[in-house]
Amino acid sequence: MGLTREQLVQLTNRSPDMIIATDAKGRVIYYNDGAEKNLGYSSDEIIDEFVGGFYPSVDEARRVGDAMRSSEHGGVGVVDTLETVFLASDGEEIPVAISGTMLYDDEGREDGTIGFAKDLREILHKDQLATLGEVAIGLSHEINNPLAVIVNQTELLENDIAQLPDELDCSVENERLDAIRREVGRISEIVERLGEMVKSDTYETINYVGPSRMVDLRSEHRKSHEPDPRLRGLRILVADDDQGIAKSLEEMLEADGCVVETADDGEKALAMLAEREFDLVLSDVVMPKMDGYDLYLQVKELYPKLPVLMMTAFHYDKDHIIKRSRMEGLEGVIFKKPVDPDRLRRTIAESVDKA
Repeated sequence: MGLTREQLVQLTNRSPDMIIATDAKGRVIYYNDGAEKNLGYSSDEIIDEFVGGFYPSVDEARRVGDAMRSSEHGGVGVVDTLETVFLASDGEEIPVAISGTMLYDDEGREDGTIGFAKDLREILHKDQLATLGEVAIGLSHEINNPLAVIVNQTELLENDIAQLPDELDCSVENERLDAIRREVGRISEIVERLGEMVKSDTYETINYVGPSRMVDLRSEHRKSHEPDPRLRGLRILVADDDQGIAKSLEEMLEADGCVVETADDGEKALAMLAEREFDLVLSDVVMPKMDGYDLYLQVKELYPKLPVLMMTAFHYDKDHIIKRSRMEGLEGVIFKKPVDPDRLRRTIAESVDKA
């Protein structure tokens, strides 16, 4: 038993695809539920309206009409999965694939059209993810190998510098090696982010130039942590002549609820301590005018209950600053930059608790 006309109408109405029919003048005479759901127009808004209003331009509507009349897309009077764009009621341009046919009267004259349009957004999104996955796998392989060489050579060079006579000042060279290490770390994080996108089949975009967008590969340190309630409200003084490091520490600790101020040398740090109270001092080891050891001795004498933590960018302690400071009673040393954030938070909280 064949389908009745009523059953056929019910079937097409419920189709998730967009089904639209027009008369000989191009006015919409049929508009199903799938079209209403995808495009946002109600039937009352669309019936008897010109079908060209579904397209972003008259030229695009004309291109689809010409394709239906040509023999290049499935035969004269037919289009088979012709890709175009529909304009939704909210202004969004929706990529679609149209399969449709011309309708003719008994004398062979054009009497209208009927078309089925498939929303391509999800399909295109999956294609983009597949492409991203292929790119990510290739990049990971091609980038990780030279990165490993750079890291190994940096370690060897740092060891060579450590073997130089103690009287040579190699602080600049070590700072440069540390900068190389940080940037290599950033590249590794980007490669890791690409791998995460492949595994999760998701990606995010950010604004680039004007309406253009690009894939968001920023590290963002996506491993979230629960803020330690002991840090909230702590007043911390960061003494470091590297403003980039000082600023990053300030932002990180303020995100945990600390109140942070910075000084770019030991003398300025002492002046700030004389003006207002702090709960802890976080100091670099090597600084101009007054290094971390001298700052620690001054703080110990003037503010004996104020905890001090030290950090250094070097694998070795050229001037024995850390060793001498420990002999004077220093307990907290974050030995290597870049500082591990979780270790720093934990050490700050524990140091303040002991004070």
